[in-house]
Amino acid sequence: MAKIAVVGAGVGGLASAIRFANAGHQVSIFEANSHPGGKINTLSLGEFRWDMGPSVFTAPQYIEDLYILCGKDFSEFHYKKLSNTFNYFFNDGKRFSLPADPKAMLDVFETELGEDRANVEKYLKKAGKNYEHISPLFIEKSLHRFKHLFNNNLFKALFRIPKYKLNSTMDEENASTFKNKKTVQLFNRYATYNGSSPFKSPAMLNMIQHLELNEGIFLPKDGMVQIAKSLHALAIEQGAVFYFNEKVTEITTKRNSVTGIKTDQRSEDFDVVISNMDVTYTYDRLLSKEVKKPKKTLNQERSSSAMVFYWGINGSFPELDVHNMFFSSDYKKEFNQIFESKTMGNDPSIYVHITSKEKKEDAPEGKENWFVMVNTPINEGQDWKTIIAQTKQNILRKLNKQLNSSIKPLIEEEFVMDPVFIEEKYAAAQGSIYGNASNNKYAAFYRHPNFSKTIKGLYFTGVTVHPGGGIPLAINSAKIAFECYEEDVKKGIL
Repeated sequence: MAKIAVVGAGVGGLASAIRFANAGHQVSIFEANSHPGGKINTLSLGEFRWDMGPSVFTAPQYIEDLYILCGKDFSEFHYKKLSNTFNYFFNDGKRFSLPADPKAMLDVFETELGEDRANVEKYLKKAGKNYEHISPLFIEKSLHRFKHLFNNNLFKALFRIPKYKLNSTMDEENASTFKNKKTVQLFNRYATYNGSSPFKSPAMLNMIQHLELNEGIFLPKDGMVQIAKSLHALAIEQGAVFYFNEKVTEITTKRNSVTGIKTDQRSEDFDVVISNMDVTYTYDRLLSKEVKKPKKTLNQERSSSAMVFYWGINGSFPELDVHNMFFSSDYKKEFNQIFESKTMGNDPSIYVHITSKEKKEDAPEGKENWFVMVNTPINEGQDWKTIIAQTKQNILRKLNKQLNSSIKPLIEEEFVMDPVFIEEKYAAAQGSIYGNASNNKYAAFYRHPNFSKTIKGLYFTGVTVHPGGGIPLAINSAKIAFECYEEDVKKGIL
């Protein structure tokens, strides 16, 4: 039995605690904040409640895997599949709802966007097949160990190489597949699910929408925070011990091996340390300067950040659903501003998430809790106070026009999250949400592995390391790290 320290109680840290504790190890989790879940946080103002971080729940099977591992009945985790994926709004007045039902979805692509339904169906099937062949290799296993790569899944994946369009971008594949620019923009937006640009990300990432459009979007009964609470409870049941409001200040090492951690309250020896902290900050803030940094990995272009306005709205809008997208007129210009000039334009795409559409207790009767998000550049010292004020005006102007209403007088409660808040609250380097962006075809291989190549006993989980951003991938990162640990034990490395 090993003594394990987990740095950070984000989803990757929680899943790691569950797996290591379930295997009989002594697990301690140290979290600087007062809650589990990392960015999966909750906010209450007056009579309104919001989920602060991730808002789109897909692939519940990865959470189910943890329940099965612990011998628990997954039916205890209450959630529902939404009948509608997103409501879409365009600046020219075009709007439609995209149902989750496959036939009804194809009807919308055909009637609202003029697309050939057979062509859309073929595209979505390809996304599903690509995910089916890629996920066992690139999502559920390490890319950085030969044993993980060299198996039957590798040959299945290699057989489909022409299908991945490795030398095309997401936008190039979508533009050559669909005739309506609105369809192209709809599918391009999935690049934002890992903080990237569809005009730079490889076409292979068009498989991202598979989980949402082929399998569906779900909503936990108690909101997204239910995910964090449930995983926290599972970890405790397996014997893990949590220390909240305790900040890890150092991962101690000796002769290229982990020896333990120091926090703002203690110094303690551990056999293994799992960092769920942003990998850049793990090296910059927790490890000795003598530890060699993987510069090529850490110097990759960072993913985008976000600005979120949490508004308690005194009113109800039937044209809105749980998930709503208001597109900009010039998507390429918007992404150039985010990644190249590091600025915000006057016509940002706006995502509005309203859990009270389904979870009525999140807002008083006749009112709604709006989570209003725009993608932003990372924090490079911009004047965020001015940017927030300008962005709010631009958002209100756009929503006023689209919804034919004056929104500002309806705002009863407000809280704003910006890249600086994300950087400080969640220790995310420069406010980047997902660590490295996927803005080139080699990006997946530049993500940091789930283990240290130089420090024995040090492992990594979370959205800033392999396999990438989002709740499903963060959960998988914990599985990969655990498998790497077990391999190291068998090899006698630990």
